[in-house]
Amino acid sequence: MTRFIPPLVGVLLALFALWYIAVVPMNVQDTLTRAERAGVTVTPPSAVERRDTGALALVFGNTHALGESWSLDRPRLPAPHQVVAELYKSTVDEELNGRRGLARSGSLSTRGLLHHALITLNATALGFLIGTGLGILLAVGIVHSRVMEMSVMPWAIVSQTIPIVALAPMIIVVLYSVGVQGLLPKAVISAYLSFFPVVVGMVKGLRSPDSMQMDLMTTYSTSTRDRLMKLRLPASTPYLFASLKIAIAASLVGAIVGELPVQKGGLGARMLAGSYYGQTAQIWAALIMAAALAAVLVWAIGAAERATLKRMGMAQ
Repeated sequence: MTRFIPPLVGVLLALFALWYIAVVPMNVQDTLTRAERAGVTVTPPSAVERRDTGALALVFGNTHALGESWSLDRPRLPAPHQVVAELYKSTVDEELNGRRGLARSGSLSTRGLLHHALITLNATALGFLIGTGLGILLAVGIVHSRVMEMSVMPWAIVSQTIPIVALAPMIIVVLYSVGVQGLLPKAVISAYLSFFPVVVGMVKGLRSPDSMQMDLMTTYSTSTRDRLMKLRLPASTPYLFASLKIAIAASLVGAIVGELPVQKGGLGARMLAGSYYGQTAQIWAALIMAAALAAVLVWAIGAAERATLKRMGMAQ
C-alpha cells in the first residue's frame, strides 16, 4: 500500500501547481482592474480594451501587475489556499460559532458545511436504499420474465436520457402538490439516478452462471426460487457491489441536484448560495466536501464488498 503513496502525492502536487497557474489567466481581468485603481500602469489602459483582449495576452503583457491574482476577494477561480481557508471557516469556525449561538439563544443561527453535508448524506442514503431495492427487484423480474425484459428494460434505459437538472424541479413540484416535502423528494431524485446501474449490474450478475451450472440445478430438480437464492444471487454478488459503487456516487449527485430548487440546506443549496453572492471559494469548498463524501461512501461500499466476498470465499 505504501508504494502507491509517492505517485499519489506527485499527482496531487502537480494538480495543485496547475491550479495555481490557472488562477492567473482566470482572474487577470479583475486583477488588472484593481491594479489600475491602485495607480499601476496596465496594458491596455482601457477596461473595454482589456475585455476584448485574450487572457494570455493580458498575462504576458502585465506580469508586473499580477501580484494579487491569488488573493482576490471574489475571484473567478479561487486559489487552493483560499479554498482551504474557506473549508476551515465552513467546518470549524461556523460550527463553533453556531453552537455558541445555540447555547446563548436556543436557535442555531449559523450552520457550517458539516451540517449541510449531513443533510445531503441523509437524502443520499435514503435514495440509495430506494434505488438499490428497486433495481434488484427489477433485475430479478427481467431475468425471469422475457415479457418484463422487453417491456421494462427499454423504459429504464430511456429514463436515463432525461436531464436530471430539468427533471428535478418537476419531481419536487409534483410531490409538493400532493403534500410530500422535506427529505423524500430529494431521495426520489437520488433513487432515480441510482437504480439504473443496479439494474444493469444485477441483470449481468444474475445471468453470469454458465450453462453447466444451470443444467446441474435442473438435474437436481430445483425450483426457480432455489436457483435464485443458491446460484444466481451468490454469483451476482461481485456485479452487485461494482454497481453499488456507481450507484452511491450517482445517488449523491441526485441528492445535490434535488437540493438546488429547494434551497433549505444541503451541499446543493450551499453551492447555489455561493453562486448568488459571487462566493466562488464557498462553491469550491462545497464541491470538495461533496467529493470527500463520495470518496468515503465508495470506500464504505468497497469495505463491505471485501468483507462479504471474504465471507463467501470469493475474495481474491
